[in-house]
Amino acid sequence: MAQPHKSFLDWLGEHLFSCPFKTHFGIDCPGCGLQRSVLALFRGDLIASFKFYSATIPLIFLVIFTIVHLKVDFKFGAQLIKIVFAGVAVIILINYIYKIYTHQFI
Repeated sequence: MAQPHKSFLDWLGEHLFSCPFKTHFGIDCPGCGLQRSVLALFRGDLIASFKFYSATIPLIFLVIFTIVHLKVDFKFGAQLIKIVFAGVAVIILINYIYKIYTHQFI
């Protein structure tokens, strides 16, 4: 029987980078879940993306806006980048504390 054809996203999901922090210390790092979150986002699953790594969507917005700002030079761009960056950092910190407190490592 022929195996079903795997998509590129399926292949990527099977070849994610391992986390050196988790390998050496046995616990997730503050970035663990980002790769799986981006894959879930590419598949259109916003809820799974948020569960894997809640900062993914704001982080993607920050990167895209920063690139556009470098080309267009918005008057308020630098200030908005600082605010969103601080917000993303807070989301990552809260998510990491929650994961450690509840031991919900994915």
